[in-house]
Amino acid sequence: MSDTSPAVTRPAVTLLSGGLDSTTTLAIARSLGLSCYALTIDYGQRHRVELAAARAVAERLGARDHVVVAIDLRRFGGSALTTELAVPKGRDPGTMTDIPVTYVPARNTIFLSLALAWAETLGAEDIYIGVNALDSSGYPDCRPEYIAAFERMANLGTKAGVEGTSRFRIHTPLIALTKADIVRRAAELGVDFSLTWSCYDPHPDGRPCCACDSCVLRAKGFREAGLADPLTRRPT
Repeated sequence: MSDTSPAVTRPAVTLLSGGLDSTTTLAIARSLGLSCYALTIDYGQRHRVELAAARAVAERLGARDHVVVAIDLRRFGGSALTTELAVPKGRDPGTMTDIPVTYVPARNTIFLSLALAWAETLGAEDIYIGVNALDSSGYPDCRPEYIAAFERMANLGTKAGVEGTSRFRIHTPLIALTKADIVRRAAELGVDFSLTWSCYDPHPDGRPCCACDSCVLRAKGFREAGLADPLTRRPT
């Protein structure tokens, strides 16, 4: 990977799905001068195109290293993202207060645990994750109280935390932003939106469905930010 990052201050692990939020989060971490280690989880998601997006984003943003870890959550099921359950379509963003069937049981707990393990190995204290609690699908593991609880656990359940050699911090720079705010911040940071992927249920020809929760929220963000989304090839 090309080394185009700012002056390095300290290492950080960033969870990277290849979506708009995680890409913006990685861009923010880089803008702070962090040496970013990007972690992508191949959990058996049906929208596997996001794995290719994550690789492209990590390359473009100059991640120090990019690791893809496979853990097949299809074995457990329980989500439209890992089974043949229908992905909800056409929901109103203003009514996304219930927990939809696209929720993957304990996903962020699993992801953050893997990020924590890598961070402890690297001697990194900072973990970045692009969760959002405003324009979101209502997932319980995207809430501030969940993140605070995980951070406490990280410092209680690790050798580095118990011995006091590290104080782990879970950073959520997007958690209180609207999707439009995220789009604007990404644009300020020069994010190439064409590399990102959001759709849960793409068409066979690779186009986003433009109707699942993730597509609807993405469209809302671009529309309210007054920008065009290159993935839909028209103003949204």
